[in-house]
Amino acid sequence: MAQANNTFRETTRTSWFGRLKEALTGILVGLVLVAASLVLLFWNEGRAIKTYRALTEGAGSIIAIDVARVDPANEGRLVHIAGAFAPKGTPADADLGVSAEGAVRLIRKVEMYQWQETSRSETKTKLGGGEETVTTYEYSKDWSSEPVDSSKFKVPDGHGNPAMPIKSGDFPVASGDLGAFSLTGEQIGGLGERKAIALAEADAARIKDRVAPTRSARIDQGRVFIGYNLDQPWIGDLRISYDAAHLPQVSAAGAQKGNGFTDYVTSNGQTIFLTQAGIVSAAQMFADAQTGNTIVTWVLRAAGLVLLLIGFSLILRIFGVAGDVIPVFGDVVRFGTGLIAFLLTALLGSLAIALGWFYYRPLWGLAILATGVLIAGFLWYRGKARAKSAPALAAS
Repeated sequence: MAQANNTFRETTRTSWFGRLKEALTGILVGLVLVAASLVLLFWNEGRAIKTYRALTEGAGSIIAIDVARVDPANEGRLVHIAGAFAPKGTPADADLGVSAEGAVRLIRKVEMYQWQETSRSETKTKLGGGEETVTTYEYSKDWSSEPVDSSKFKVPDGHGNPAMPIKSGDFPVASGDLGAFSLTGEQIGGLGERKAIALAEADAARIKDRVAPTRSARIDQGRVFIGYNLDQPWIGDLRISYDAAHLPQVSAAGAQKGNGFTDYVTSNGQTIFLTQAGIVSAAQMFADAQTGNTIVTWVLRAAGLVLLLIGFSLILRIFGVAGDVIPVFGDVVRFGTGLIAFLLTALLGSLAIALGWFYYRPLWGLAILATGVLIAGFLWYRGKARAKSAPALAAS
C-alpha cells in the first residue's frame, strides 16, 4: 500500500477464474434483485391505487366543523378543522438546559470535527481476463452531525475519531390546543417554521460543563463552540446549536375522537390523517395528498426499475467476464448484455406494473403493457439493424 500524507493507494489483482466465481455469485444476487423488484413494482401499483381511492373517498365525505366547540354528533366522522394553535407547555432539552417558549418543537444540532474517509477506484482489465484495481483512500477533517466510525477506515491508524459525547435531538411539546380540540405533538410532526435560537455566553458555560467540563467554550454565530481554537479546530471539538419551530396556525383532517383526532379508516381499509401548517381548505389538503401519492408512486417505480436493471446486469455479467480473455471482445459483449438487460427491464418492468393495474384497473393495465412491448420491440429492432449494418461497413 502506497502512502503520501493522508492519501493511501492500494492495488489489488483478481484472476480471471476469481472473476468468474464472483460472476456466478452475482447471478444468485441478481435473481434475488429481479424477484424483489418485480414484487416491489406490483405492490407499488396496488398501494398507489388504494391510496388514490381512499383520498378520493375522503375528499367526497369530509365535513368542516366549528373549531370553537366539540359536537358529539361528529364522533368517528371524517372532519376538517383549521385555526390558531396554542402549544401546551414549553419544549425543552433537559440535558443541556435549553428551552423555547411558545414553540412547538426544539431541535438540537450537534456537530463534531472528525476524520472523514473518501475512496475512488480505477480498474483495468488485463489480457487473459484478470483485473487490476487501484483504490485511493483520502482522509480529511470536517464537521459532521453524524458520528463517523474510524475503526472501519481502511487506514484507521492516525485517523481516530472519539465518540460523540452527545448527539442531535428533537424535543416536541406533548400536545396543543386547536380551538376546543387538541392535537398531540406526534400528530403535528415536523410542522412549523424553524428559526435559529441565538445562544448566550451563559448557555455556552452551562452546556460545556454538562458535555465537556475540561474544555473551553465560546459563542460563535449564535451557537456553542467547545474547543480551544475556533479558527483551527481539533478532532473532537463540538458545535452545538438550536432551532425552534413555531406553528401559529394549523389545519387537520381526520376522524373526530372526543376532543381529539385519530386516523379515519376508509371503505378499502386505508387510513387518513392529514395536517398542514396554516389555514388550508380540505379540498387543498386532499389535492396536496394526491400529489404526494403521485410523487411516491414514481419514486418507487424508478427504484424498482433501477433494481431490476441491476439484477439483470448481474445475471448477464458472466458473459462479459468470459469475453474478457480478450479485453476488447469483453467490452463488445458487455455492450450487448447491457442492451439485453435494458430490454428485459423495459419489458418485465412494464409487465409488473401492468399486472398491478390489471388487478385494479384492467384498461389502464393493457395500455401500460402495450407501451412497454412497443418500447422493447423498437429497441430490439434498432439493435438488429445496427448488427446487420456493422458487417457491411466492415466489408466496404
